[in-house]
Amino acid sequence: MYWVLFIIALIGLDQWTKWFIFTHRIQFENLPVIKDFFYLTYLENRGAAFGILQNFRWGFILLTLVALVAMVWYFRKNKNMVFRLALSFLFAGAVGNFIDRLFRGFVVDFFHFYPFGYDFAVFNVADVWVNIAVALLVIFLIFIYKEPQRAPKEPEVKDEQPGE
Repeated sequence: MYWVLFIIALIGLDQWTKWFIFTHRIQFENLPVIKDFFYLTYLENRGAAFGILQNFRWGFILLTLVALVAMVWYFRKNKNMVFRLALSFLFAGAVGNFIDRLFRGFVVDFFHFYPFGYDFAVFNVADVWVNIAVALLVIFLIFIYKEPQRAPKEPEVKDEQPGE
């Protein structure tokens, strides 16, 4: 039950930030937080990461539903805490952007960074959740996951006939 509450809290934080930025969007036309590095910039993203596949809304909605079902199945199957934490962040990120696509028709993005003068993609809290999930999954796969042990095969015994 605490996993469900954790996921709801993550989705709630994502949706609250998007609601705040959306309702005050006129104020967030490249608002500097750290000059020349980090800005709050309202952006309507009708695509996926980095704006790819623009206007593929219903495709994203369908893919997200399939992914959510798969995540629930894996969550129930694997009891490892790190794996479940990763899936919780991934689930929350997927649902956060799913809600935007379903009800707004686009995803609200607003974190805008300029690392080393490079204009990086604008993203949101749900995207942060997805990146945390990926980092946790990498940690899980490299340091924790062990392949299930398979039963050794029994050697084949040839039926030898006496006198052969």
